[in-house]
Amino acid sequence: MYGWIWRHLPGNVWVKALISLVLVLAIVFLLFQYVFPWAEPLLPFNDVTVDQGMEAVR
Repeated sequence: MYGWIWRHLPGNVWVKALISLVLVLAIVFLLFQYVFPWAEPLLPFNDVTVDQGMEAVR
């Protein structure tokens, strides 16, 4: 897959590297701005249960 993308990018090695960097940054931006906020309510990270049995530890 990465080889296919690399072959289809225009320019020499430095231009391809710059375009690849811009593509990666754009994908990370889209993930943080749209995908992660959409998926956050679906994940169980805020379902925290605190046990009342901590008094016995002291």
